[in-house]
Amino acid sequence: MRLSFVVPAYNEEAYLPACLESILNQIDPVTSGLASDACEIIVVNNASNDRTREVALRYPGVTVVDEPRKGLTFARQAGFAASTGDLIANVDADSRLTPGWVAKVLTTFAEAATATAAKPEAHRPLAAFSGPLVYYDLTPQQRRLVHIFYMTAWTTYAINRYILRVGSMVQGGNFVVSRASLEAIGGFNTAISFYGEDTDIARRLNDVGEVRFTFDLKMSSSARRLKSEGMLTMAARYSINYLWTTFFKRPFTNKYIDIREPLTVEPEA
Repeated sequence: MRLSFVVPAYNEEAYLPACLESILNQIDPVTSGLASDACEIIVVNNASNDRTREVALRYPGVTVVDEPRKGLTFARQAGFAASTGDLIANVDADSRLTPGWVAKVLTTFAEAATATAAKPEAHRPLAAFSGPLVYYDLTPQQRRLVHIFYMTAWTTYAINRYILRVGSMVQGGNFVVSRASLEAIGGFNTAISFYGEDTDIARRLNDVGEVRFTFDLKMSSSARRLKSEGMLTMAARYSINYLWTTFFKRPFTNKYIDIREPLTVEPEA
């Protein structure tokens, strides 16, 4: 099973190296036991005007795809179109894989495929696998508050999924989808700019297979957006857009704040 990493990157020269190194450390054939062609890494340079492209190309084996239309879903779709793997891992540029992340993903999908093949009437194919973000630059108290938010979100998801029978849940920046499932739903919804993109993809993937969320698949990430906009504000924005996308099939708002200011290029004298 070939695994393709897709890393959208808009002005991410500062954060991208740690992200790529965390991936490369887990897919090194010498230390991981994986075949040399078992994984690929695609960085989508999403209208950057810093050195994101040059930084990505420093790493051997990393493919850079240029997507001039700025937007997360445009970047994810461009990466998916360029990928060749059976599984597509969507990882944000300010995130870092936790130990054993790749092994858990490959094992989970392999076990699910075996179960589905043995009893297709009892097991839907695994369409997506996701877990929470753990913010490495928050205080312990702030991380506890984030955990409470996740538990509340999971409870809401469980009610919607298993009682109301609507929608599902993945965490943007920490989810893996099967190529067959993503192709079956027509890829990412590029009409969505930011909020609700993960809820939309989870909702649509749930129509073609199992969407599984587990607290065992953690991803380490930066809390720069939480710090920039405030934890309560972000909790409210994510919550309303999750519910709106689940029940009305579109986010509550398409507006979002850029937390990375584009660099100013001085004109030549």
